Amino acid sequence: MDDDHRHCVMYVLEMTSQEAEDQRQRMRKERYSHQVAALPIRLNEERRVEVCLVTSRTTGRWIIPKGWPMKGLRDDEAAKVEAEEEAGLVGAMLKASLGAYTYWRRTRVDFRLTIVEVYALRVKRQKKRWKEQSQRKLIWAPVLDAADLVLEPELSSLLVGIPGNRRACAFIGRDEPIQF
Repeated sequence: MDDDHRHCVMYVLEMTSQEAEDQRQRMRKERYSHQVAALPIRLNEERRVEVCLVTSRTTGRWIIPKGWPMKGLRDDEAAKVEAEEEAGLVGAMLKASLGAYTYWRRTRVDFRLTIVEVYALRVKRQKKRWKEQSQRKLIWAPVLDAADLVLEPELSSLLVGIPGNRRACAFIGRDEPIQF
């Protein structure tokens, strides 16, 4: 590791949580570095939480449905549109964000650090046909298994943190007990 790279790594490690949040806020204001995502969630017969993952179109890695903010729509509404287009999922959205993660987005000329704001989607049903059905694979997995399948460490941490998020759990279970 060269000195410049080591310095960059040390800076990130030394960044306080407030500095990290300030940086995320700055990134949200930049048009091409802020995306929105839906975290599709359902309860199985035992009321155990399952998460839907889809494959990305370019690399085939497991992700959650995501895309760009849409003019005239709140971010949670735009995330809902992405879930319907990418996985055919329809349901109710939690308007408050569950959190965010970052990833390096490949462009034609470079990589850009992109922040993704994540919103819970309590899935009611899946359409028989949807826009990107032939372009993606889809799986339902328990939360911890989904956390193992995604490659983005911050998304994995966000998934693992769901059981500790009271608002999300109340939304998912409609104020009834759920299991992880």
